[in-house]
Amino acid sequence: MVHQTAYRFSRPVVLHPHRLMLRPRDSHELSVLDFQLACSPAADITWSQDVFGNLCAVAGFRQPTESLVIESRLTVASRAQPWPVFPITPTAQTYPFAYDDDEATDLGHLRLPRPDPDVARWAHGFVAGPGTDTLSLLKDLNAGVLGAAAYRVRDEEGVQSAGETLRLASGSCRDLAALFIEAVRQLGLGARAVSGYLFDPDQVERQADTTHAWAEVYLPGAGWITFDPTHNAVGAAGLIPLAVGRANGQIMPVAGSFAGSATDALGMDVSVKITPVG
Repeated sequence: MVHQTAYRFSRPVVLHPHRLMLRPRDSHELSVLDFQLACSPAADITWSQDVFGNLCAVAGFRQPTESLVIESRLTVASRAQPWPVFPITPTAQTYPFAYDDDEATDLGHLRLPRPDPDVARWAHGFVAGPGTDTLSLLKDLNAGVLGAAAYRVRDEEGVQSAGETLRLASGSCRDLAALFIEAVRQLGLGARAVSGYLFDPDQVERQADTTHAWAEVYLPGAGWITFDPTHNAVGAAGLIPLAVGRANGQIMPVAGSFAGSATDALGMDVSVKITPVG
């Protein structure tokens, strides 16, 4: 897999440090076999882990430049199953349920929604009543996102609020994921944002490999369960996660700035090429 981000400027500019979240962590569903990171112009790179445990590189640049190219090469082995079975604790299999004290404390702000009566009303509309099957409820909510908001490519920076996505009835993958996350939090459940890549091995010849955004919901026993409202999919098959966070703005694959005016920036190009091995 090759992920390249290229910036062009009208004159040499001074680059501020850039935060790069391009290397996944190993998990029971994903192993990193090889990773290479390169910048042009050359950068001094330091590594750390953020509050969520994501692996973060910070690239520092020494000289002004008219262009910046950041390229990562990643080889992974994915073990995510297309039809996963989730071992949800019996007490959490019906909604509503209560997290235990430790889980509730640790989930913290991942359970706290923004005040928005429209989103709250929309989310609670999926609850059939006391004793609703929890996983079915979340699947219905996941499917309901596309019923409320159509997917569209959106090149503007930032993420729409959940209420804005409902009102506009459209959004990018990150907007649809944010709507799902806020709706889940309106139901009192823990949810987090995920950034990464989308890959369908059955459509290698015609798919446009791309960065992607989706969500995860924490259910006792099963842990973090993947929901992709853009494709009405459940489970991590076909997804390569890079980072997780409370909100999409915390986990952009490449984030940085430069000293200068907005007119100095001529454009940015992002390309992702995923090639199956074996």
